[in-house]
Amino acid sequence: MLPQLEELRSKALQELASIDDARELESWRVRYLGKKSKLTTILRSLATLPLEERRTVGARANELKTELENGLRQKEEALREAELAKGAKQETIDITLPGRPLPIGRLHPITQTLNEICEIFASMGFGIVEGPDVEWDYYNFEALNIPQEHPARDTMSTCWLEQQKSDKQAMLLRTHTTAVTARVIESMEPPIRVIEPGKVYRYEASDATHVPMFHQIDGVAVDKGITMADLKGTLYEFARRFFGEERKVRFRCDYFPFVEPGVEMAIECLVCNGRGCRVCGQSGWIEILGAGMTHPQVLERGGIDPEVYQSFAFGIGIERLPMLRYGIDDIRLFYSSDLRFLRQF
Repeated sequence: MLPQLEELRSKALQELASIDDARELESWRVRYLGKKSKLTTILRSLATLPLEERRTVGARANELKTELENGLRQKEEALREAELAKGAKQETIDITLPGRPLPIGRLHPITQTLNEICEIFASMGFGIVEGPDVEWDYYNFEALNIPQEHPARDTMSTCWLEQQKSDKQAMLLRTHTTAVTARVIESMEPPIRVIEPGKVYRYEASDATHVPMFHQIDGVAVDKGITMADLKGTLYEFARRFFGEERKVRFRCDYFPFVEPGVEMAIECLVCNGRGCRVCGQSGWIEILGAGMTHPQVLERGGIDPEVYQSFAFGIGIERLPMLRYGIDDIRLFYSSDLRFLRQF
């Protein structure tokens, strides 16, 4: 039976060498390694042979099977590489063609505005401090002269969270970044000069001028000898840098529980240049922030002696600034994810 195996080996390897097609290779596999192949028949008939012949023939048959299987794998790899090489020749790449342009990301217009404002105040010596979005009632209201019965709470449209057992009372989504001012006054030693950017939340419906989540930057300065003139000079410099040197600025008295006296700062309307239009309510002016001299009681709650130190504070609604600068009439556009809008900035 050994001569039959040698003849089978010679014939199988000769045919394998001449194969150049995957279909022919599969036929070869079935013919020489399949269940009904001659080699499989020999292996199954080993039990009928004498013991000594069985050992010799069995060993040689298994060696031949391994050799043919290895040859099959090598031929499969060779055919695969030949197919890839053929495809590469047919699908050549012109390396002189320009590449496909990829879209370049950019910062959101609100982020751009925040960065610009932070750079302006940083150049005037202000540091940057952030605080938690989920805040205690104490820092959001009590520490800022807004007790439980104060009517200012009704204007905040607060998003309250589950009641917590704490000396700081309930928790809420902060309604203004002035809450960070309360933390700063409590935790830092004068002199203090910081701004506090962040998101704030109001429980109210969305429309062209309102969204339930928007951005603010509050600022506070605490030192000896600070006056209203320092506040006005700081805010005037900010308006000059952000809106341009030619833009007019106006200060008028206003009320905020945590400052005394309080002021609101308005700029000349960028749409009508002060002549009066729908955007400014025909007044020619648009309010951009509230400010004032920090109330002595707010300083006292933070552990700062108001007889020794004076302070001013201000708060800016961020979305309003790019709306004024670029003539945007709907705040919801900033959060619509409309690339046609966002790519303009």
